[in-house]
Amino acid sequence: MKKNILVVSNLVFIGLSVYLLLSAFGINTETKNKNTNKKESNNSKSIVYALDLPSNLNFAGEVVPLGDPEVKERLDRELLVNNYWQSNAVLLIKRAHKYFPIIEPILKENGVPDDFKYLALAESGFMNVVSPAGATGFWQIMKATGREYGLEINDNIDERYHVEKATRVACQYFLNSKERFGSWTLAAAAYNAGNAGINKQLEKQEVTDYYDLLLVEETSRYVFRILALKEIIGNYEAYGFKINKTQMYQLAKTKSVDIDTNITNLAHFAQDFGISYKTLKRYNPWLRDKNLQNNSGRLYQINVPDSTAYIFKSKQITK
Repeated sequence: MKKNILVVSNLVFIGLSVYLLLSAFGINTETKNKNTNKKESNNSKSIVYALDLPSNLNFAGEVVPLGDPEVKERLDRELLVNNYWQSNAVLLIKRAHKYFPIIEPILKENGVPDDFKYLALAESGFMNVVSPAGATGFWQIMKATGREYGLEINDNIDERYHVEKATRVACQYFLNSKERFGSWTLAAAAYNAGNAGINKQLEKQEVTDYYDLLLVEETSRYVFRILALKEIIGNYEAYGFKINKTQMYQLAKTKSVDIDTNITNLAHFAQDFGISYKTLKRYNPWLRDKNLQNNSGRLYQINVPDSTAYIFKSKQITK
């Protein structure tokens, strides 16, 4: 009996010693277990929700037939893909705030519905990208199309990168397509598949509406992606995006400088206005070389941003 009591006493002493050591080193196994359980509990509550489709939707005033289950499914796909790719969605919302004010008045001036600004966003994400086929700029204009509509395109100047001029060309294309098909939705689809391509499918399938056409995957998704961007960006807070106005991207104020001569060095030209060569090119991406070749005396307008918006340390130049 005494031996057993001694053994128990020793065990109690050892247990107490271990507890005191753990306490001395700040280790609390009870708290650790609670935190672990809490973390596991939080993870179990991570839920991804399906999205409610809008009760009605239109493109350029033309009603989207949401009563058609196949149309609903195609729209649902694009809403899910574009909404839950959150990083890209936030970037598109911020860039839209930057470039919509440039594009909107040009669309209005040319009689093109405002919804077509979302087509440009779907085409390029408002980045001066070049497709594998050679389509270039915000509106992804092919070289032949650009020249056909009057843009200057060469190694020195490429006006497909000129936002205002490229937007006017896109407007003319939309207007021509609308006149041909009688539908803004088909005009939008034709911007992806070409007027000839859409016309061929309309005749082959003997229908008159975009939503009745069986098209290749890219064109089949094209208008629905535009619709999804319109819905998400037009109501981004309702889709869970919290962006302060101060976090939006914006262009600095600019002044237009008329040039009808050669500019032999655009870096020097930029420094004369207190900005860097990089900044000059970012505001005038249509200038494709380090100089401006203008032997014909054509009048160009170069956008020069307010130098106070940029920190620039120029290298001392010996002239």
